[in-house]
Amino acid sequence: MKCRMRFLLTSFFFLSTLWASYAFSEDTTRIGMNQRVFATYREEGGWTQLRGAGFFRLAQNILSTNQFFARDTKVIDITTTSVYISSIYAEYGLSERFTALAYFPFFMRVVLNEVQFQPSNQRIAGDALNSVGDMMLGLKYGIVRNRPFVLSASLWLGLPTGNPEGGETRLLQSGDGELNQLLKLEAGYSWSNTPLYITGGIGLNNRTEDFSDELHLDFEIGYTFLKEQLTGILKLSSIFSFFNGEALSAGNGIFANNTEFVSLGPQLIYQFSPRWGLDVGAAFAVYGRNILATPNYSLGLFYKLIPARK
Repeated sequence: MKCRMRFLLTSFFFLSTLWASYAFSEDTTRIGMNQRVFATYREEGGWTQLRGAGFFRLAQNILSTNQFFARDTKVIDITTTSVYISSIYAEYGLSERFTALAYFPFFMRVVLNEVQFQPSNQRIAGDALNSVGDMMLGLKYGIVRNRPFVLSASLWLGLPTGNPEGGETRLLQSGDGELNQLLKLEAGYSWSNTPLYITGGIGLNNRTEDFSDELHLDFEIGYTFLKEQLTGILKLSSIFSFFNGEALSAGNGIFANNTEFVSLGPQLIYQFSPRWGLDVGAAFAVYGRNILATPNYSLGLFYKLIPARK
Protein backbone atom coordinates (compact mmCIF):
# COMPACT_ATOMS: atom_id res chain seq x y z
CA MET A 1 0.00 0.00 0.00
CA LYS A 2 2.78 2.41 0.96
CA CYS A 3 4.77 1.70 -2.25
CA ARG A 4 1.64 1.98 -4.41
CA MET A 5 0.74 5.37 -2.96
CA ARG A 6 4.27 6.67 -3.54
CA PHE A 7 4.21 5.42 -7.14
CA LEU A 8 0.86 7.06 -7.95
CA LEU A 9 1.78 10.44 -6.48
CA THR A 10 5.29 10.44 -7.99
CA SER A 11 3.74 9.64 -11.38
CA PHE A 12 1.37 12.58 -10.96
CA PHE A 13 4.25 14.99 -10.32
CA PHE A 14 6.22 13.62 -13.29
CA LEU A 15 3.31 13.82 -15.76
CA SER A 16 2.38 17.32 -14.56
CA THR A 17 5.95 18.46 -15.17
CA LEU A 18 6.00 17.00 -18.68
CA TRP A 19 2.65 18.60 -19.55
CA ALA A 20 3.69 22.02 -18.27
CA SER A 21 7.01 21.92 -20.11
CA TYR A 22 5.19 21.14 -23.34
CA ALA A 23 2.23 23.50 -22.89
CA PHE A 24 4.17 26.64 -21.95
CA SER A 25 7.03 28.13 -23.91
CA GLU A 26 9.20 31.07 -22.81
CA ASP A 27 7.63 34.45 -23.50
CA THR A 28 9.62 37.29 -21.95
CA THR A 29 7.33 39.93 -23.44
CA ARG A 30 4.62 39.07 -20.91
CA ILE A 31 6.63 39.76 -17.76
CA GLY A 32 4.59 42.04 -15.49
CA MET A 33 5.81 44.26 -12.67
CA ASN A 34 5.13 41.66 -9.97
CA GLN A 35 6.71 38.91 -12.04
CA ARG A 36 10.09 40.62 -11.81
CA VAL A 37 9.62 41.33 -8.11
CA PHE A 38 8.56 37.82 -7.11
CA ALA A 39 11.18 36.07 -9.27
CA THR A 40 13.86 37.82 -7.24
CA TYR A 41 12.37 38.21 -3.79
CA ARG A 42 9.62 35.70 -3.01
CA GLU A 43 10.26 33.09 -0.34
CA GLU A 44 9.10 29.70 -1.63
CA GLY A 45 6.00 29.63 -3.87
CA GLY A 46 6.11 28.90 -7.60
CA TRP A 47 8.78 31.49 -8.32
CA THR A 48 12.49 30.71 -8.63
CA GLN A 49 15.39 33.08 -8.01
CA LEU A 50 17.20 34.77 -10.86
CA ARG A 51 20.76 33.63 -11.44
CA GLY A 52 22.97 35.15 -8.73
CA ALA A 53 19.97 36.42 -6.72
CA GLY A 54 19.13 35.24 -3.25
CA PHE A 55 16.82 35.44 -0.27
CA PHE A 56 18.10 34.91 3.30
CA ARG A 57 15.92 35.00 6.42
CA LEU A 58 16.80 34.83 10.10
CA ALA A 59 13.69 33.85 12.08
CA GLN A 60 12.42 33.12 15.57
CA ASN A 61 9.34 30.94 16.16
CA ILE A 62 7.58 30.53 19.50
CA LEU A 63 4.98 27.96 20.56
CA SER A 64 3.74 27.60 24.13
CA THR A 65 0.62 25.83 25.37
CA ASN A 66 -1.01 23.50 27.88
CA GLN A 67 -3.32 21.99 25.25
CA PHE A 68 -2.85 19.23 22.71
CA PHE A 69 -4.71 17.82 19.69
CA ALA A 70 -5.12 14.13 20.61
CA ARG A 71 -5.28 11.19 18.19
CA ASP A 72 -9.05 11.63 17.89
CA THR A 73 -8.47 15.38 17.09
CA LYS A 74 -10.04 16.48 20.39
CA VAL A 75 -8.21 19.13 22.42
CA ILE A 76 -6.96 17.86 25.78
CA ASP A 77 -5.01 19.44 28.65
CA ILE A 78 -1.30 18.64 29.06
CA THR A 79 1.66 19.93 31.05
CA THR A 80 2.66 23.30 29.65
CA THR A 81 5.15 22.79 26.82
CA SER A 82 7.11 25.52 25.04
CA VAL A 83 9.17 25.35 21.86
CA TYR A 84 11.56 28.08 20.69
CA ILE A 85 13.15 27.77 17.24
CA SER A 86 15.89 30.04 15.86
CA SER A 87 16.47 29.32 12.19
CA ILE A 88 17.98 30.43 8.89
CA TYR A 89 16.20 29.99 5.57
CA ALA A 90 18.04 30.59 2.29
CA GLU A 91 17.40 30.59 -1.46
CA TYR A 92 20.07 31.16 -4.11
CA GLY A 93 19.69 31.20 -7.88
CA LEU A 94 22.18 28.76 -9.43
CA SER A 95 20.86 29.42 -12.94
CA GLU A 96 17.78 30.84 -14.60
CA ARG A 97 15.88 27.65 -13.73
CA PHE A 98 17.60 26.07 -10.72
CA THR A 99 17.41 27.51 -7.19
CA ALA A 100 19.24 26.04 -4.19
CA LEU A 101 17.23 25.89 -0.94
CA ALA A 102 18.24 25.42 2.69
CA TYR A 103 16.58 25.53 6.10
CA PHE A 104 18.64 25.22 9.28
CA PRO A 105 17.14 25.49 12.79
CA PHE A 106 20.48 26.22 14.44
CA PHE A 107 19.03 26.45 17.96
CA MET A 108 15.96 24.83 19.48
CA ARG A 109 14.85 24.98 23.07
CA VAL A 110 12.05 22.67 24.24
CA VAL A 111 10.74 23.15 27.77
CA LEU A 112 8.37 20.97 29.80
CA ASN A 113 7.14 22.88 32.83
CA GLU A 114 7.26 21.64 36.42
CA VAL A 115 3.94 20.46 37.85
CA GLN A 116 3.01 21.25 41.46
CA PHE A 117 -0.01 19.68 43.16
CA GLN A 118 -2.10 21.47 45.78
CA PRO A 119 -2.50 21.21 48.71
CA SER A 120 0.14 18.45 48.99
CA ASN A 121 2.85 20.57 47.29
CA GLN A 122 4.12 17.44 45.58
CA ARG A 123 6.07 18.19 42.43
CA ILE A 124 6.80 16.54 39.10
CA ALA A 125 10.07 17.98 37.88
CA GLY A 126 10.18 19.82 34.58
CA ASP A 127 12.58 19.13 31.75
CA ALA A 128 14.39 21.03 29.01
CA LEU A 129 16.38 20.40 25.84
CA ASN A 130 18.75 22.74 24.00
CA SER A 131 19.88 21.44 20.62
CA VAL A 132 20.03 22.02 16.87
CA GLY A 133 17.05 20.91 14.81
CA ASP A 134 16.66 18.86 11.65
CA MET A 135 18.28 20.59 8.66
CA MET A 136 16.62 20.59 5.23
CA LEU A 137 18.38 20.99 1.87
CA GLY A 138 16.55 21.36 -1.42
CA LEU A 139 16.67 22.15 -5.11
CA LYS A 140 13.91 23.86 -7.08
CA TYR A 141 13.44 23.73 -10.85
CA GLY A 142 11.44 26.40 -12.69
CA ILE A 143 9.19 24.60 -15.17
CA VAL A 144 7.24 27.68 -16.32
CA ARG A 145 8.95 31.04 -15.91
CA ASN A 146 8.76 34.64 -17.09
CA ARG A 147 4.97 34.64 -17.33
CA PRO A 148 2.14 35.79 -15.04
CA PHE A 149 1.64 32.09 -14.30
CA VAL A 150 4.66 30.20 -12.98
CA LEU A 151 5.21 26.56 -12.05
CA SER A 152 8.10 24.88 -10.26
CA ALA A 153 9.03 21.51 -8.80
CA SER A 154 11.33 21.02 -5.82
CA LEU A 155 12.90 18.22 -3.85
CA TRP A 156 13.77 18.64 -0.18
CA LEU A 157 15.90 16.29 1.89
CA GLY A 158 15.27 16.33 5.63
CA LEU A 159 18.47 15.45 7.47
CA PRO A 160 18.29 13.96 11.00
CA THR A 161 20.62 16.51 12.59
CA GLY A 162 18.35 17.12 15.59
CA ASN A 163 18.03 15.19 18.84
CA PRO A 164 15.18 12.63 18.88
CA GLU A 165 15.63 11.67 22.56
CA GLY A 166 16.64 14.63 24.69
CA GLY A 167 16.30 15.97 28.20
CA GLU A 168 16.45 14.05 31.46
CA THR A 169 13.29 12.16 30.53
CA ARG A 170 14.55 11.36 27.00
CA LEU A 171 11.11 12.45 25.76
CA LEU A 172 11.94 15.90 24.39
CA GLN A 173 12.90 16.24 20.75
CA SER A 174 14.47 18.73 18.36
CA GLY A 175 14.25 16.24 15.47
CA ASP A 176 12.56 13.00 14.49
CA GLY A 177 15.65 10.88 13.74
CA GLU A 178 14.64 9.97 10.18
CA LEU A 179 15.75 10.95 6.67
CA ASN A 180 12.75 12.18 4.68
CA GLN A 181 12.28 13.32 1.10
CA LEU A 182 9.68 15.97 0.25
CA LEU A 183 8.69 16.36 -3.40
CA LYS A 184 6.66 19.51 -4.13
CA LEU A 185 4.87 21.04 -7.10
CA GLU A 186 4.13 24.77 -6.69
CA ALA A 187 2.28 27.27 -8.86
CA GLY A 188 1.90 31.03 -8.65
CA TYR A 189 0.08 33.80 -10.47
CA SER A 190 0.69 37.56 -10.34
CA TRP A 191 -1.44 40.16 -12.05
CA SER A 192 0.54 42.49 -14.31
CA ASN A 193 0.70 46.06 -12.98
CA THR A 194 -1.29 44.95 -9.92
CA PRO A 195 0.40 44.22 -6.55
CA LEU A 196 -1.62 41.03 -6.01
CA TYR A 197 -0.44 37.43 -6.21
CA ILE A 198 -1.59 33.94 -5.29
CA THR A 199 0.41 30.76 -4.92
CA GLY A 200 -0.34 27.17 -3.99
CA GLY A 201 1.47 23.89 -3.67
CA ILE A 202 1.09 20.16 -3.21
CA GLY A 203 3.78 17.89 -1.78
CA LEU A 204 4.47 14.28 -0.91
CA ASN A 205 6.71 13.68 2.10
CA ASN A 206 8.30 10.21 2.12
CA ARG A 207 9.35 9.48 5.73
CA THR A 208 11.63 6.64 6.77
CA GLU A 209 12.13 4.70 10.05
CA ASP A 210 8.50 3.48 9.81
CA PHE A 211 7.01 6.99 10.01
CA SER A 212 3.85 7.52 7.96
CA ASP A 213 4.12 9.37 4.66
CA GLU A 214 2.42 12.76 4.40
CA LEU A 215 0.49 14.91 1.95
CA HIS A 216 1.29 18.65 2.13
CA LEU A 217 -1.12 21.30 0.78
CA ASP A 218 -0.49 25.07 0.87
CA PHE A 219 -2.20 28.22 -0.39
CA GLU A 220 -1.19 31.86 -0.07
CA ILE A 221 -2.53 35.22 -1.21
CA GLY A 222 -0.65 38.50 -0.86
CA TYR A 223 -1.10 42.18 -1.64
CA THR A 224 1.63 44.85 -1.66
CA PHE A 225 0.91 48.50 -0.90
CA LEU A 226 2.54 51.69 0.41
CA LYS A 227 4.90 51.99 -2.58
CA GLU A 228 5.88 48.30 -2.39
CA GLN A 229 7.11 48.63 1.21
CA LEU A 230 4.34 46.74 2.98
CA THR A 231 2.88 43.36 2.01
CA GLY A 232 -0.06 41.66 3.70
CA ILE A 233 -0.28 37.88 3.34
CA LEU A 234 -2.83 35.24 4.31
CA LYS A 235 -1.49 31.68 4.44
CA LEU A 236 -3.25 28.34 4.59
CA SER A 237 -1.03 25.33 5.39
CA SER A 238 -1.93 21.69 5.97
CA ILE A 239 -0.40 18.27 6.46
CA PHE A 240 -2.31 14.98 6.25
CA SER A 241 -0.97 11.55 7.17
CA PHE A 242 -1.34 8.38 5.08
CA PHE A 243 -1.28 6.33 8.34
CA ASN A 244 1.05 3.78 6.78
CA GLY A 245 3.76 3.74 9.46
CA GLU A 246 3.96 2.33 12.97
CA ALA A 247 6.62 4.55 14.59
CA LEU A 248 5.81 5.61 18.16
CA SER A 249 4.73 9.22 18.69
CA ALA A 250 6.96 11.74 20.42
CA GLY A 251 6.14 12.92 23.89
CA ASN A 252 6.11 16.66 23.08
CA GLY A 253 3.97 16.48 19.93
CA ILE A 254 6.39 18.34 17.66
CA PHE A 255 7.79 15.45 15.64
CA ALA A 256 5.09 12.86 16.23
CA ASN A 257 4.08 10.16 13.79
CA ASN A 258 0.70 10.61 12.07
CA THR A 259 0.69 14.34 12.77
CA GLU A 260 -1.99 16.34 10.96
CA PHE A 261 -3.04 19.97 10.98
CA VAL A 262 -4.75 22.73 9.03
CA SER A 263 -3.56 26.21 9.95
CA LEU A 264 -4.59 29.67 8.81
CA GLY A 265 -2.74 32.84 9.62
CA PRO A 266 -1.66 36.34 8.57
CA GLN A 267 1.83 37.64 7.86
CA LEU A 268 2.96 41.24 7.47
CA ILE A 269 6.17 42.11 5.61
CA TYR A 270 7.83 45.52 5.88
CA GLN A 271 10.65 46.22 3.45
CA PHE A 272 12.53 49.21 4.83
CA SER A 273 15.21 49.22 2.10
CA PRO A 274 15.66 47.59 -1.33
CA ARG A 275 17.55 44.71 0.30
CA TRP A 276 16.39 44.49 3.92
CA GLY A 277 13.06 43.84 5.55
CA LEU A 278 11.15 42.52 8.57
CA ASP A 279 8.22 40.14 8.81
CA VAL A 280 5.87 39.10 11.59
CA GLY A 281 3.23 36.40 11.47
CA ALA A 282 1.09 33.88 13.29
CA ALA A 283 -0.49 30.56 12.30
CA PHE A 284 -3.61 29.29 14.06
CA ALA A 285 -4.57 25.62 13.83
CA VAL A 286 -8.25 25.04 13.03
CA TYR A 287 -7.75 21.26 12.98
CA GLY A 288 -5.06 19.01 14.40
CA ARG A 289 -4.02 15.49 15.33
CA ASN A 290 -1.02 14.46 17.48
CA ILE A 291 0.26 18.04 17.71
CA LEU A 292 0.35 20.96 20.14
CA ALA A 293 -2.81 23.08 20.06
CA THR A 294 -1.25 26.53 20.00
CA PRO A 295 -0.56 29.42 17.62
CA ASN A 296 2.87 29.50 15.99
CA TYR A 297 4.23 33.04 16.25
CA SER A 298 7.12 34.13 14.05
CA LEU A 299 9.42 37.11 13.63
CA GLY A 300 11.97 37.41 10.86
CA LEU A 301 14.69 39.62 9.43
CA PHE A 302 15.49 39.03 5.76
CA TYR A 303 18.06 40.11 3.18
CA LYS A 304 17.64 40.06 -0.60
CA LEU A 305 20.72 39.51 -2.71
CA ILE A 306 20.21 41.49 -5.91
CA PRO A 307 22.57 40.67 -8.80
CA ALA A 308 24.27 43.55 -10.56
CA ARG A 309 22.69 44.47 -13.87
CA LYS A 310 24.83 43.78 -16.90
